[in-house]
Amino acid sequence: MTIEVERTDESEAFAALLLSSGLVTEQTLEFARAVKSRTGARIDEVLISQGLLDTESLLIAEAEAWGILPVDLPEVKFDDELVRRQSGQTYLSENWMPLRRAADGTVYVATSRGVAPERIARIRSALGEERIRMVATTSWDIKNAVLRLFRNEIADDAANELWRQNPAMSARITFSRGQKVAGIVSAIVLVALAVIWPVQVAIGLLTAMSLIFLAGTSFKFLVAMRGARYDVVERVSAAEVDALQDVDLPRYTVLVPVFREANIVGQLIRNLGGLDYPTEKLEVLILIEEEDDETREAVERSDPPPHFRIVTIPKGQPQTKPRACNVGLFFATGDLLVIYDAEDTPDPDQLKKAVVAFERGGDKTVCVQASLNYFNDTENALTRMFTLEYSYWFDYMLAGLDLGDLPIPLGGTSNHFRTSALVELGGWDPYNVTEDADLGIRASALGYRVGVINSTTMEEANTSIPNFVRQRSRWIKGYMQTTLVHARQPMAIIREIGLRRFLAFVLLIAGTPLTFLGVIPFYTITAITLFLPMEWVQPFFPLWLIWLTLLNFVIGNVIMIYLSMMGPYKRGTFHLVLWALLNPVYWLLHSVASYKALWQLLTKPHYWEKTEHGLTTHVQHAD
Repeated sequence: MTIEVERTDESEAFAALLLSSGLVTEQTLEFARAVKSRTGARIDEVLISQGLLDTESLLIAEAEAWGILPVDLPEVKFDDELVRRQSGQTYLSENWMPLRRAADGTVYVATSRGVAPERIARIRSALGEERIRMVATTSWDIKNAVLRLFRNEIADDAANELWRQNPAMSARITFSRGQKVAGIVSAIVLVALAVIWPVQVAIGLLTAMSLIFLAGTSFKFLVAMRGARYDVVERVSAAEVDALQDVDLPRYTVLVPVFREANIVGQLIRNLGGLDYPTEKLEVLILIEEEDDETREAVERSDPPPHFRIVTIPKGQPQTKPRACNVGLFFATGDLLVIYDAEDTPDPDQLKKAVVAFERGGDKTVCVQASLNYFNDTENALTRMFTLEYSYWFDYMLAGLDLGDLPIPLGGTSNHFRTSALVELGGWDPYNVTEDADLGIRASALGYRVGVINSTTMEEANTSIPNFVRQRSRWIKGYMQTTLVHARQPMAIIREIGLRRFLAFVLLIAGTPLTFLGVIPFYTITAITLFLPMEWVQPFFPLWLIWLTLLNFVIGNVIMIYLSMMGPYKRGTFHLVLWALLNPVYWLLHSVASYKALWQLLTKPHYWEKTEHGLTTHVQHAD
């Protein structure tokens, strides 16, 4: 007898079949029913996610319940003409896929969601075929088949869909035609003026840089001071988290892009295994580049739980983290989605806090950002400075931006999204090397809100200066790219987000690289004025400029030292406070990275400078 069910777990006959075939025990079935009652998940999802049933056994049981034969989809030779009649996205969303045509003209179609008459009728209509024969497979086998058969289209869409939809919002073109013309004309004029009036041009440039430096540091100070009022406020309380019912929780997708990180994937699986969220409603997609066999093998050796899945990213350019994330977005089934890096350890309740924040924020809240901090903060001077910087940025700066309803540049990890809104935004820009910051600004430009939640993800702070410079040059280059992208249509953005929010964007996104570019010149002039006789200096620099530069040096560094000293107070890491005095040296490293970023912007704008992880000698201890 064929049991015509669309969702297998709703059939008691299917549950009985699992029991009678010996695939589950009575106790296991009762447990699955209890979880289903609590979470709303299907019985097959419960059994698979808990490791109580393997996918092959489930496939055989479902095939028997539906009265059809199972098929080993990875071994099938597909009929390309049949497959191309619908899009890969259709097959993923509807959980069916045509395979081939038999000699008698019958079309074989694989399904992972039942053989109800109305479903078969929809498939017939979609394929334009009357004679079809259904065979059973798993949802994940369909996903892998789609990835294999539509790999070129998926790779191209992941890289270029945003550019096709809205070229002006993509960093694929570094400089627009207008920006190139303006840049060339400005350069010619500047060089001509410098030939005629070299001293005056130098004075003018230094004055402009001084004012930008002062404006950028002052803006950060004012915003952070405003955010400091949230020092002792819990944005999402433990009581609100405890009040959540598993049955009401949305499905969640976790994307983890990894590349050449075989040394830390075991840690990744342990860390994400600590998330307090029903596994029946959680999928973890580990995104691995096609040629990265070492990382893939390391994941498989780590024996990840059943709700962890590997998604192979097809070869393509640019080979960047956002392109991998766009492929992950294509396969994501969660209502909400979060990005984690391989070395991340999020707070166990972070996903539930994000759920509360989304419910509270309404449909206009597209993303909530959790804080980042570091477990190896005492390893060396660099990790201490890194931790101080991130503490003030996430605990005070982002809170101040959130409070002021200003555009928030996202961090590279622990960003939680409404999946549907993320798709509407066009996903990530694969050509922007700080795709997270760009996405935060793009969301603001389209009227969405980005919020902040009081949850922390612990990471590994950079332990080496060369690795730090590589990382920061990429970040600063991305800020430059984001500035160029959003400067193409300034009036349109002002109309959309208002002048106040646009000026905040300019001071934060454009002002940050300009501030760092100014550090080395300011430090140099300050050193000259301090160590050379004034009569040697004044013929080249007027006294007012010397004082302005010195004022910038003192005020800018005092501001940043003070902000860095604020960072430890919220987290009680007072042993780091005095290390903030090294901030002037820390900013010198940023300045070096900014000049490297500027050079790469001109020579290889889309190059993704890889940050090495797993270099620390410190071990993170569980709380």
